[in-house]
Amino acid sequence: MKVILLEDVKSLGKKDDVVDVNDGYARNFVLPKKLGIEANTKNMNDLKLRKASEDKKAKELLKAAQDFAKEMEEDVVVLSIKAGEGGKTFGSVSSKEIAQGYKDQCGKEIDKKKIILPEAIRSFGVFEVGVRLHPKVTGTLRVKVTEKG
Repeated sequence: MKVILLEDVKSLGKKDDVVDVNDGYARNFVLPKKLGIEANTKNMNDLKLRKASEDKKAKELLKAAQDFAKEMEEDVVVLSIKAGEGGKTFGSVSSKEIAQGYKDQCGKEIDKKKIILPEAIRSFGVFEVGVRLHPKVTGTLRVKVTEKG
C-alpha cells in the first residue's frame, strides 16, 4: 500500500514522502497513529498543491530577504561608546546594541541573533557586520563606532 507521510517516521522517511509499506503495517500502525494517509488520487493532488504553495512561499521569502539585503547595504548605524585614556574604548558594542541602533536610526528591525559578530567591537571606526537574513542570503551592515563626547 502506498502511503503519504504526515510526519517524519524514522524507519520510513520524511514528511510528505510517498512510501510503499505492507498493508498490515499501514492499517495497524501508520494510519491509526496519524503518521500517514493513503496515497489515493485526491490525497496525491492535495500533496502536489501543498508543495507548490510551499515552493511559492519559499521563493517570496528569498526575494524579500534579497531586497532587504540590498537596502541594508546602503544603511549606516552610528553608535557611540565611552573612551578612556589614550583613545581606548570603555566596553564594547554588542549585537544587541547594533540591532537596537538599526531600529532607532533606520526604522527597520533585525533580530540580534542573526547578526554575525565573531567578537564584540572594541575599537572606533567603521565595521562591516554580516546579518543572516535567510539560509541563502547574508546581508552586510556598516556600523560606525564613535567616541561619546
